[in-house]
Amino acid sequence: MEVVTVSREEIGTVLARYLAAAPDRGLDAAPLVSALGLAGDVASRKTFPLHVTCSAAVVDAVGDVLMVRHRAQRRWRLPGGHIEPQDPSMYGAALRGLEAATGVAWHHTVFSAADDDVPVDISIHSVPADPVKGEPSHVHADFRYAFTAGEFGMSMDAGGDTAFAWRPPYDLPSSRFGAMPFAYHGHGWKA
Repeated sequence: MEVVTVSREEIGTVLARYLAAAPDRGLDAAPLVSALGLAGDVASRKTFPLHVTCSAAVVDAVGDVLMVRHRAQRRWRLPGGHIEPQDPSMYGAALRGLEAATGVAWHHTVFSAADDDVPVDISIHSVPADPVKGEPSHVHADFRYAFTAGEFGMSMDAGGDTAFAWRPPYDLPSSRFGAMPFAYHGHGWKA
């Protein structure tokens, strides 16, 4: 059995902080709240029908968001992914996922958009079955953390069949996330 360091308690704490900041999102988070009440490690990618993932919403100086083309699902998404055993936190998982998806070390290219680890969005969405990986259709509760690209921006030489693009927020797959007016004001994000 896979042991993940991100605990059910951490997920619950971060979810509670998110809902305190965005109380109108409680109904959207109901499937995750329900899953937290059941047995199973929702931080593990082997937990079905729902498990947690973490993504990085990296915004550049003009307000565009870094997107990665998902090969299997043939759609654009935020860089990130499943929580791994070595991830110290969900926030850390988002940063590791950013680096894994883009090949760019985040340490000198992105900056935290806030002093805490409250995500800017939690998207609960269906994922199709993947027979190659032996995964049934399931649900991801994706915690999305905001970062700003450094003053020199991020340029990537993707190579292979990985594609990257800076896309306007209204062009993102999640209508709620895409509708958020992002602005970084030196000390934090305003939405």
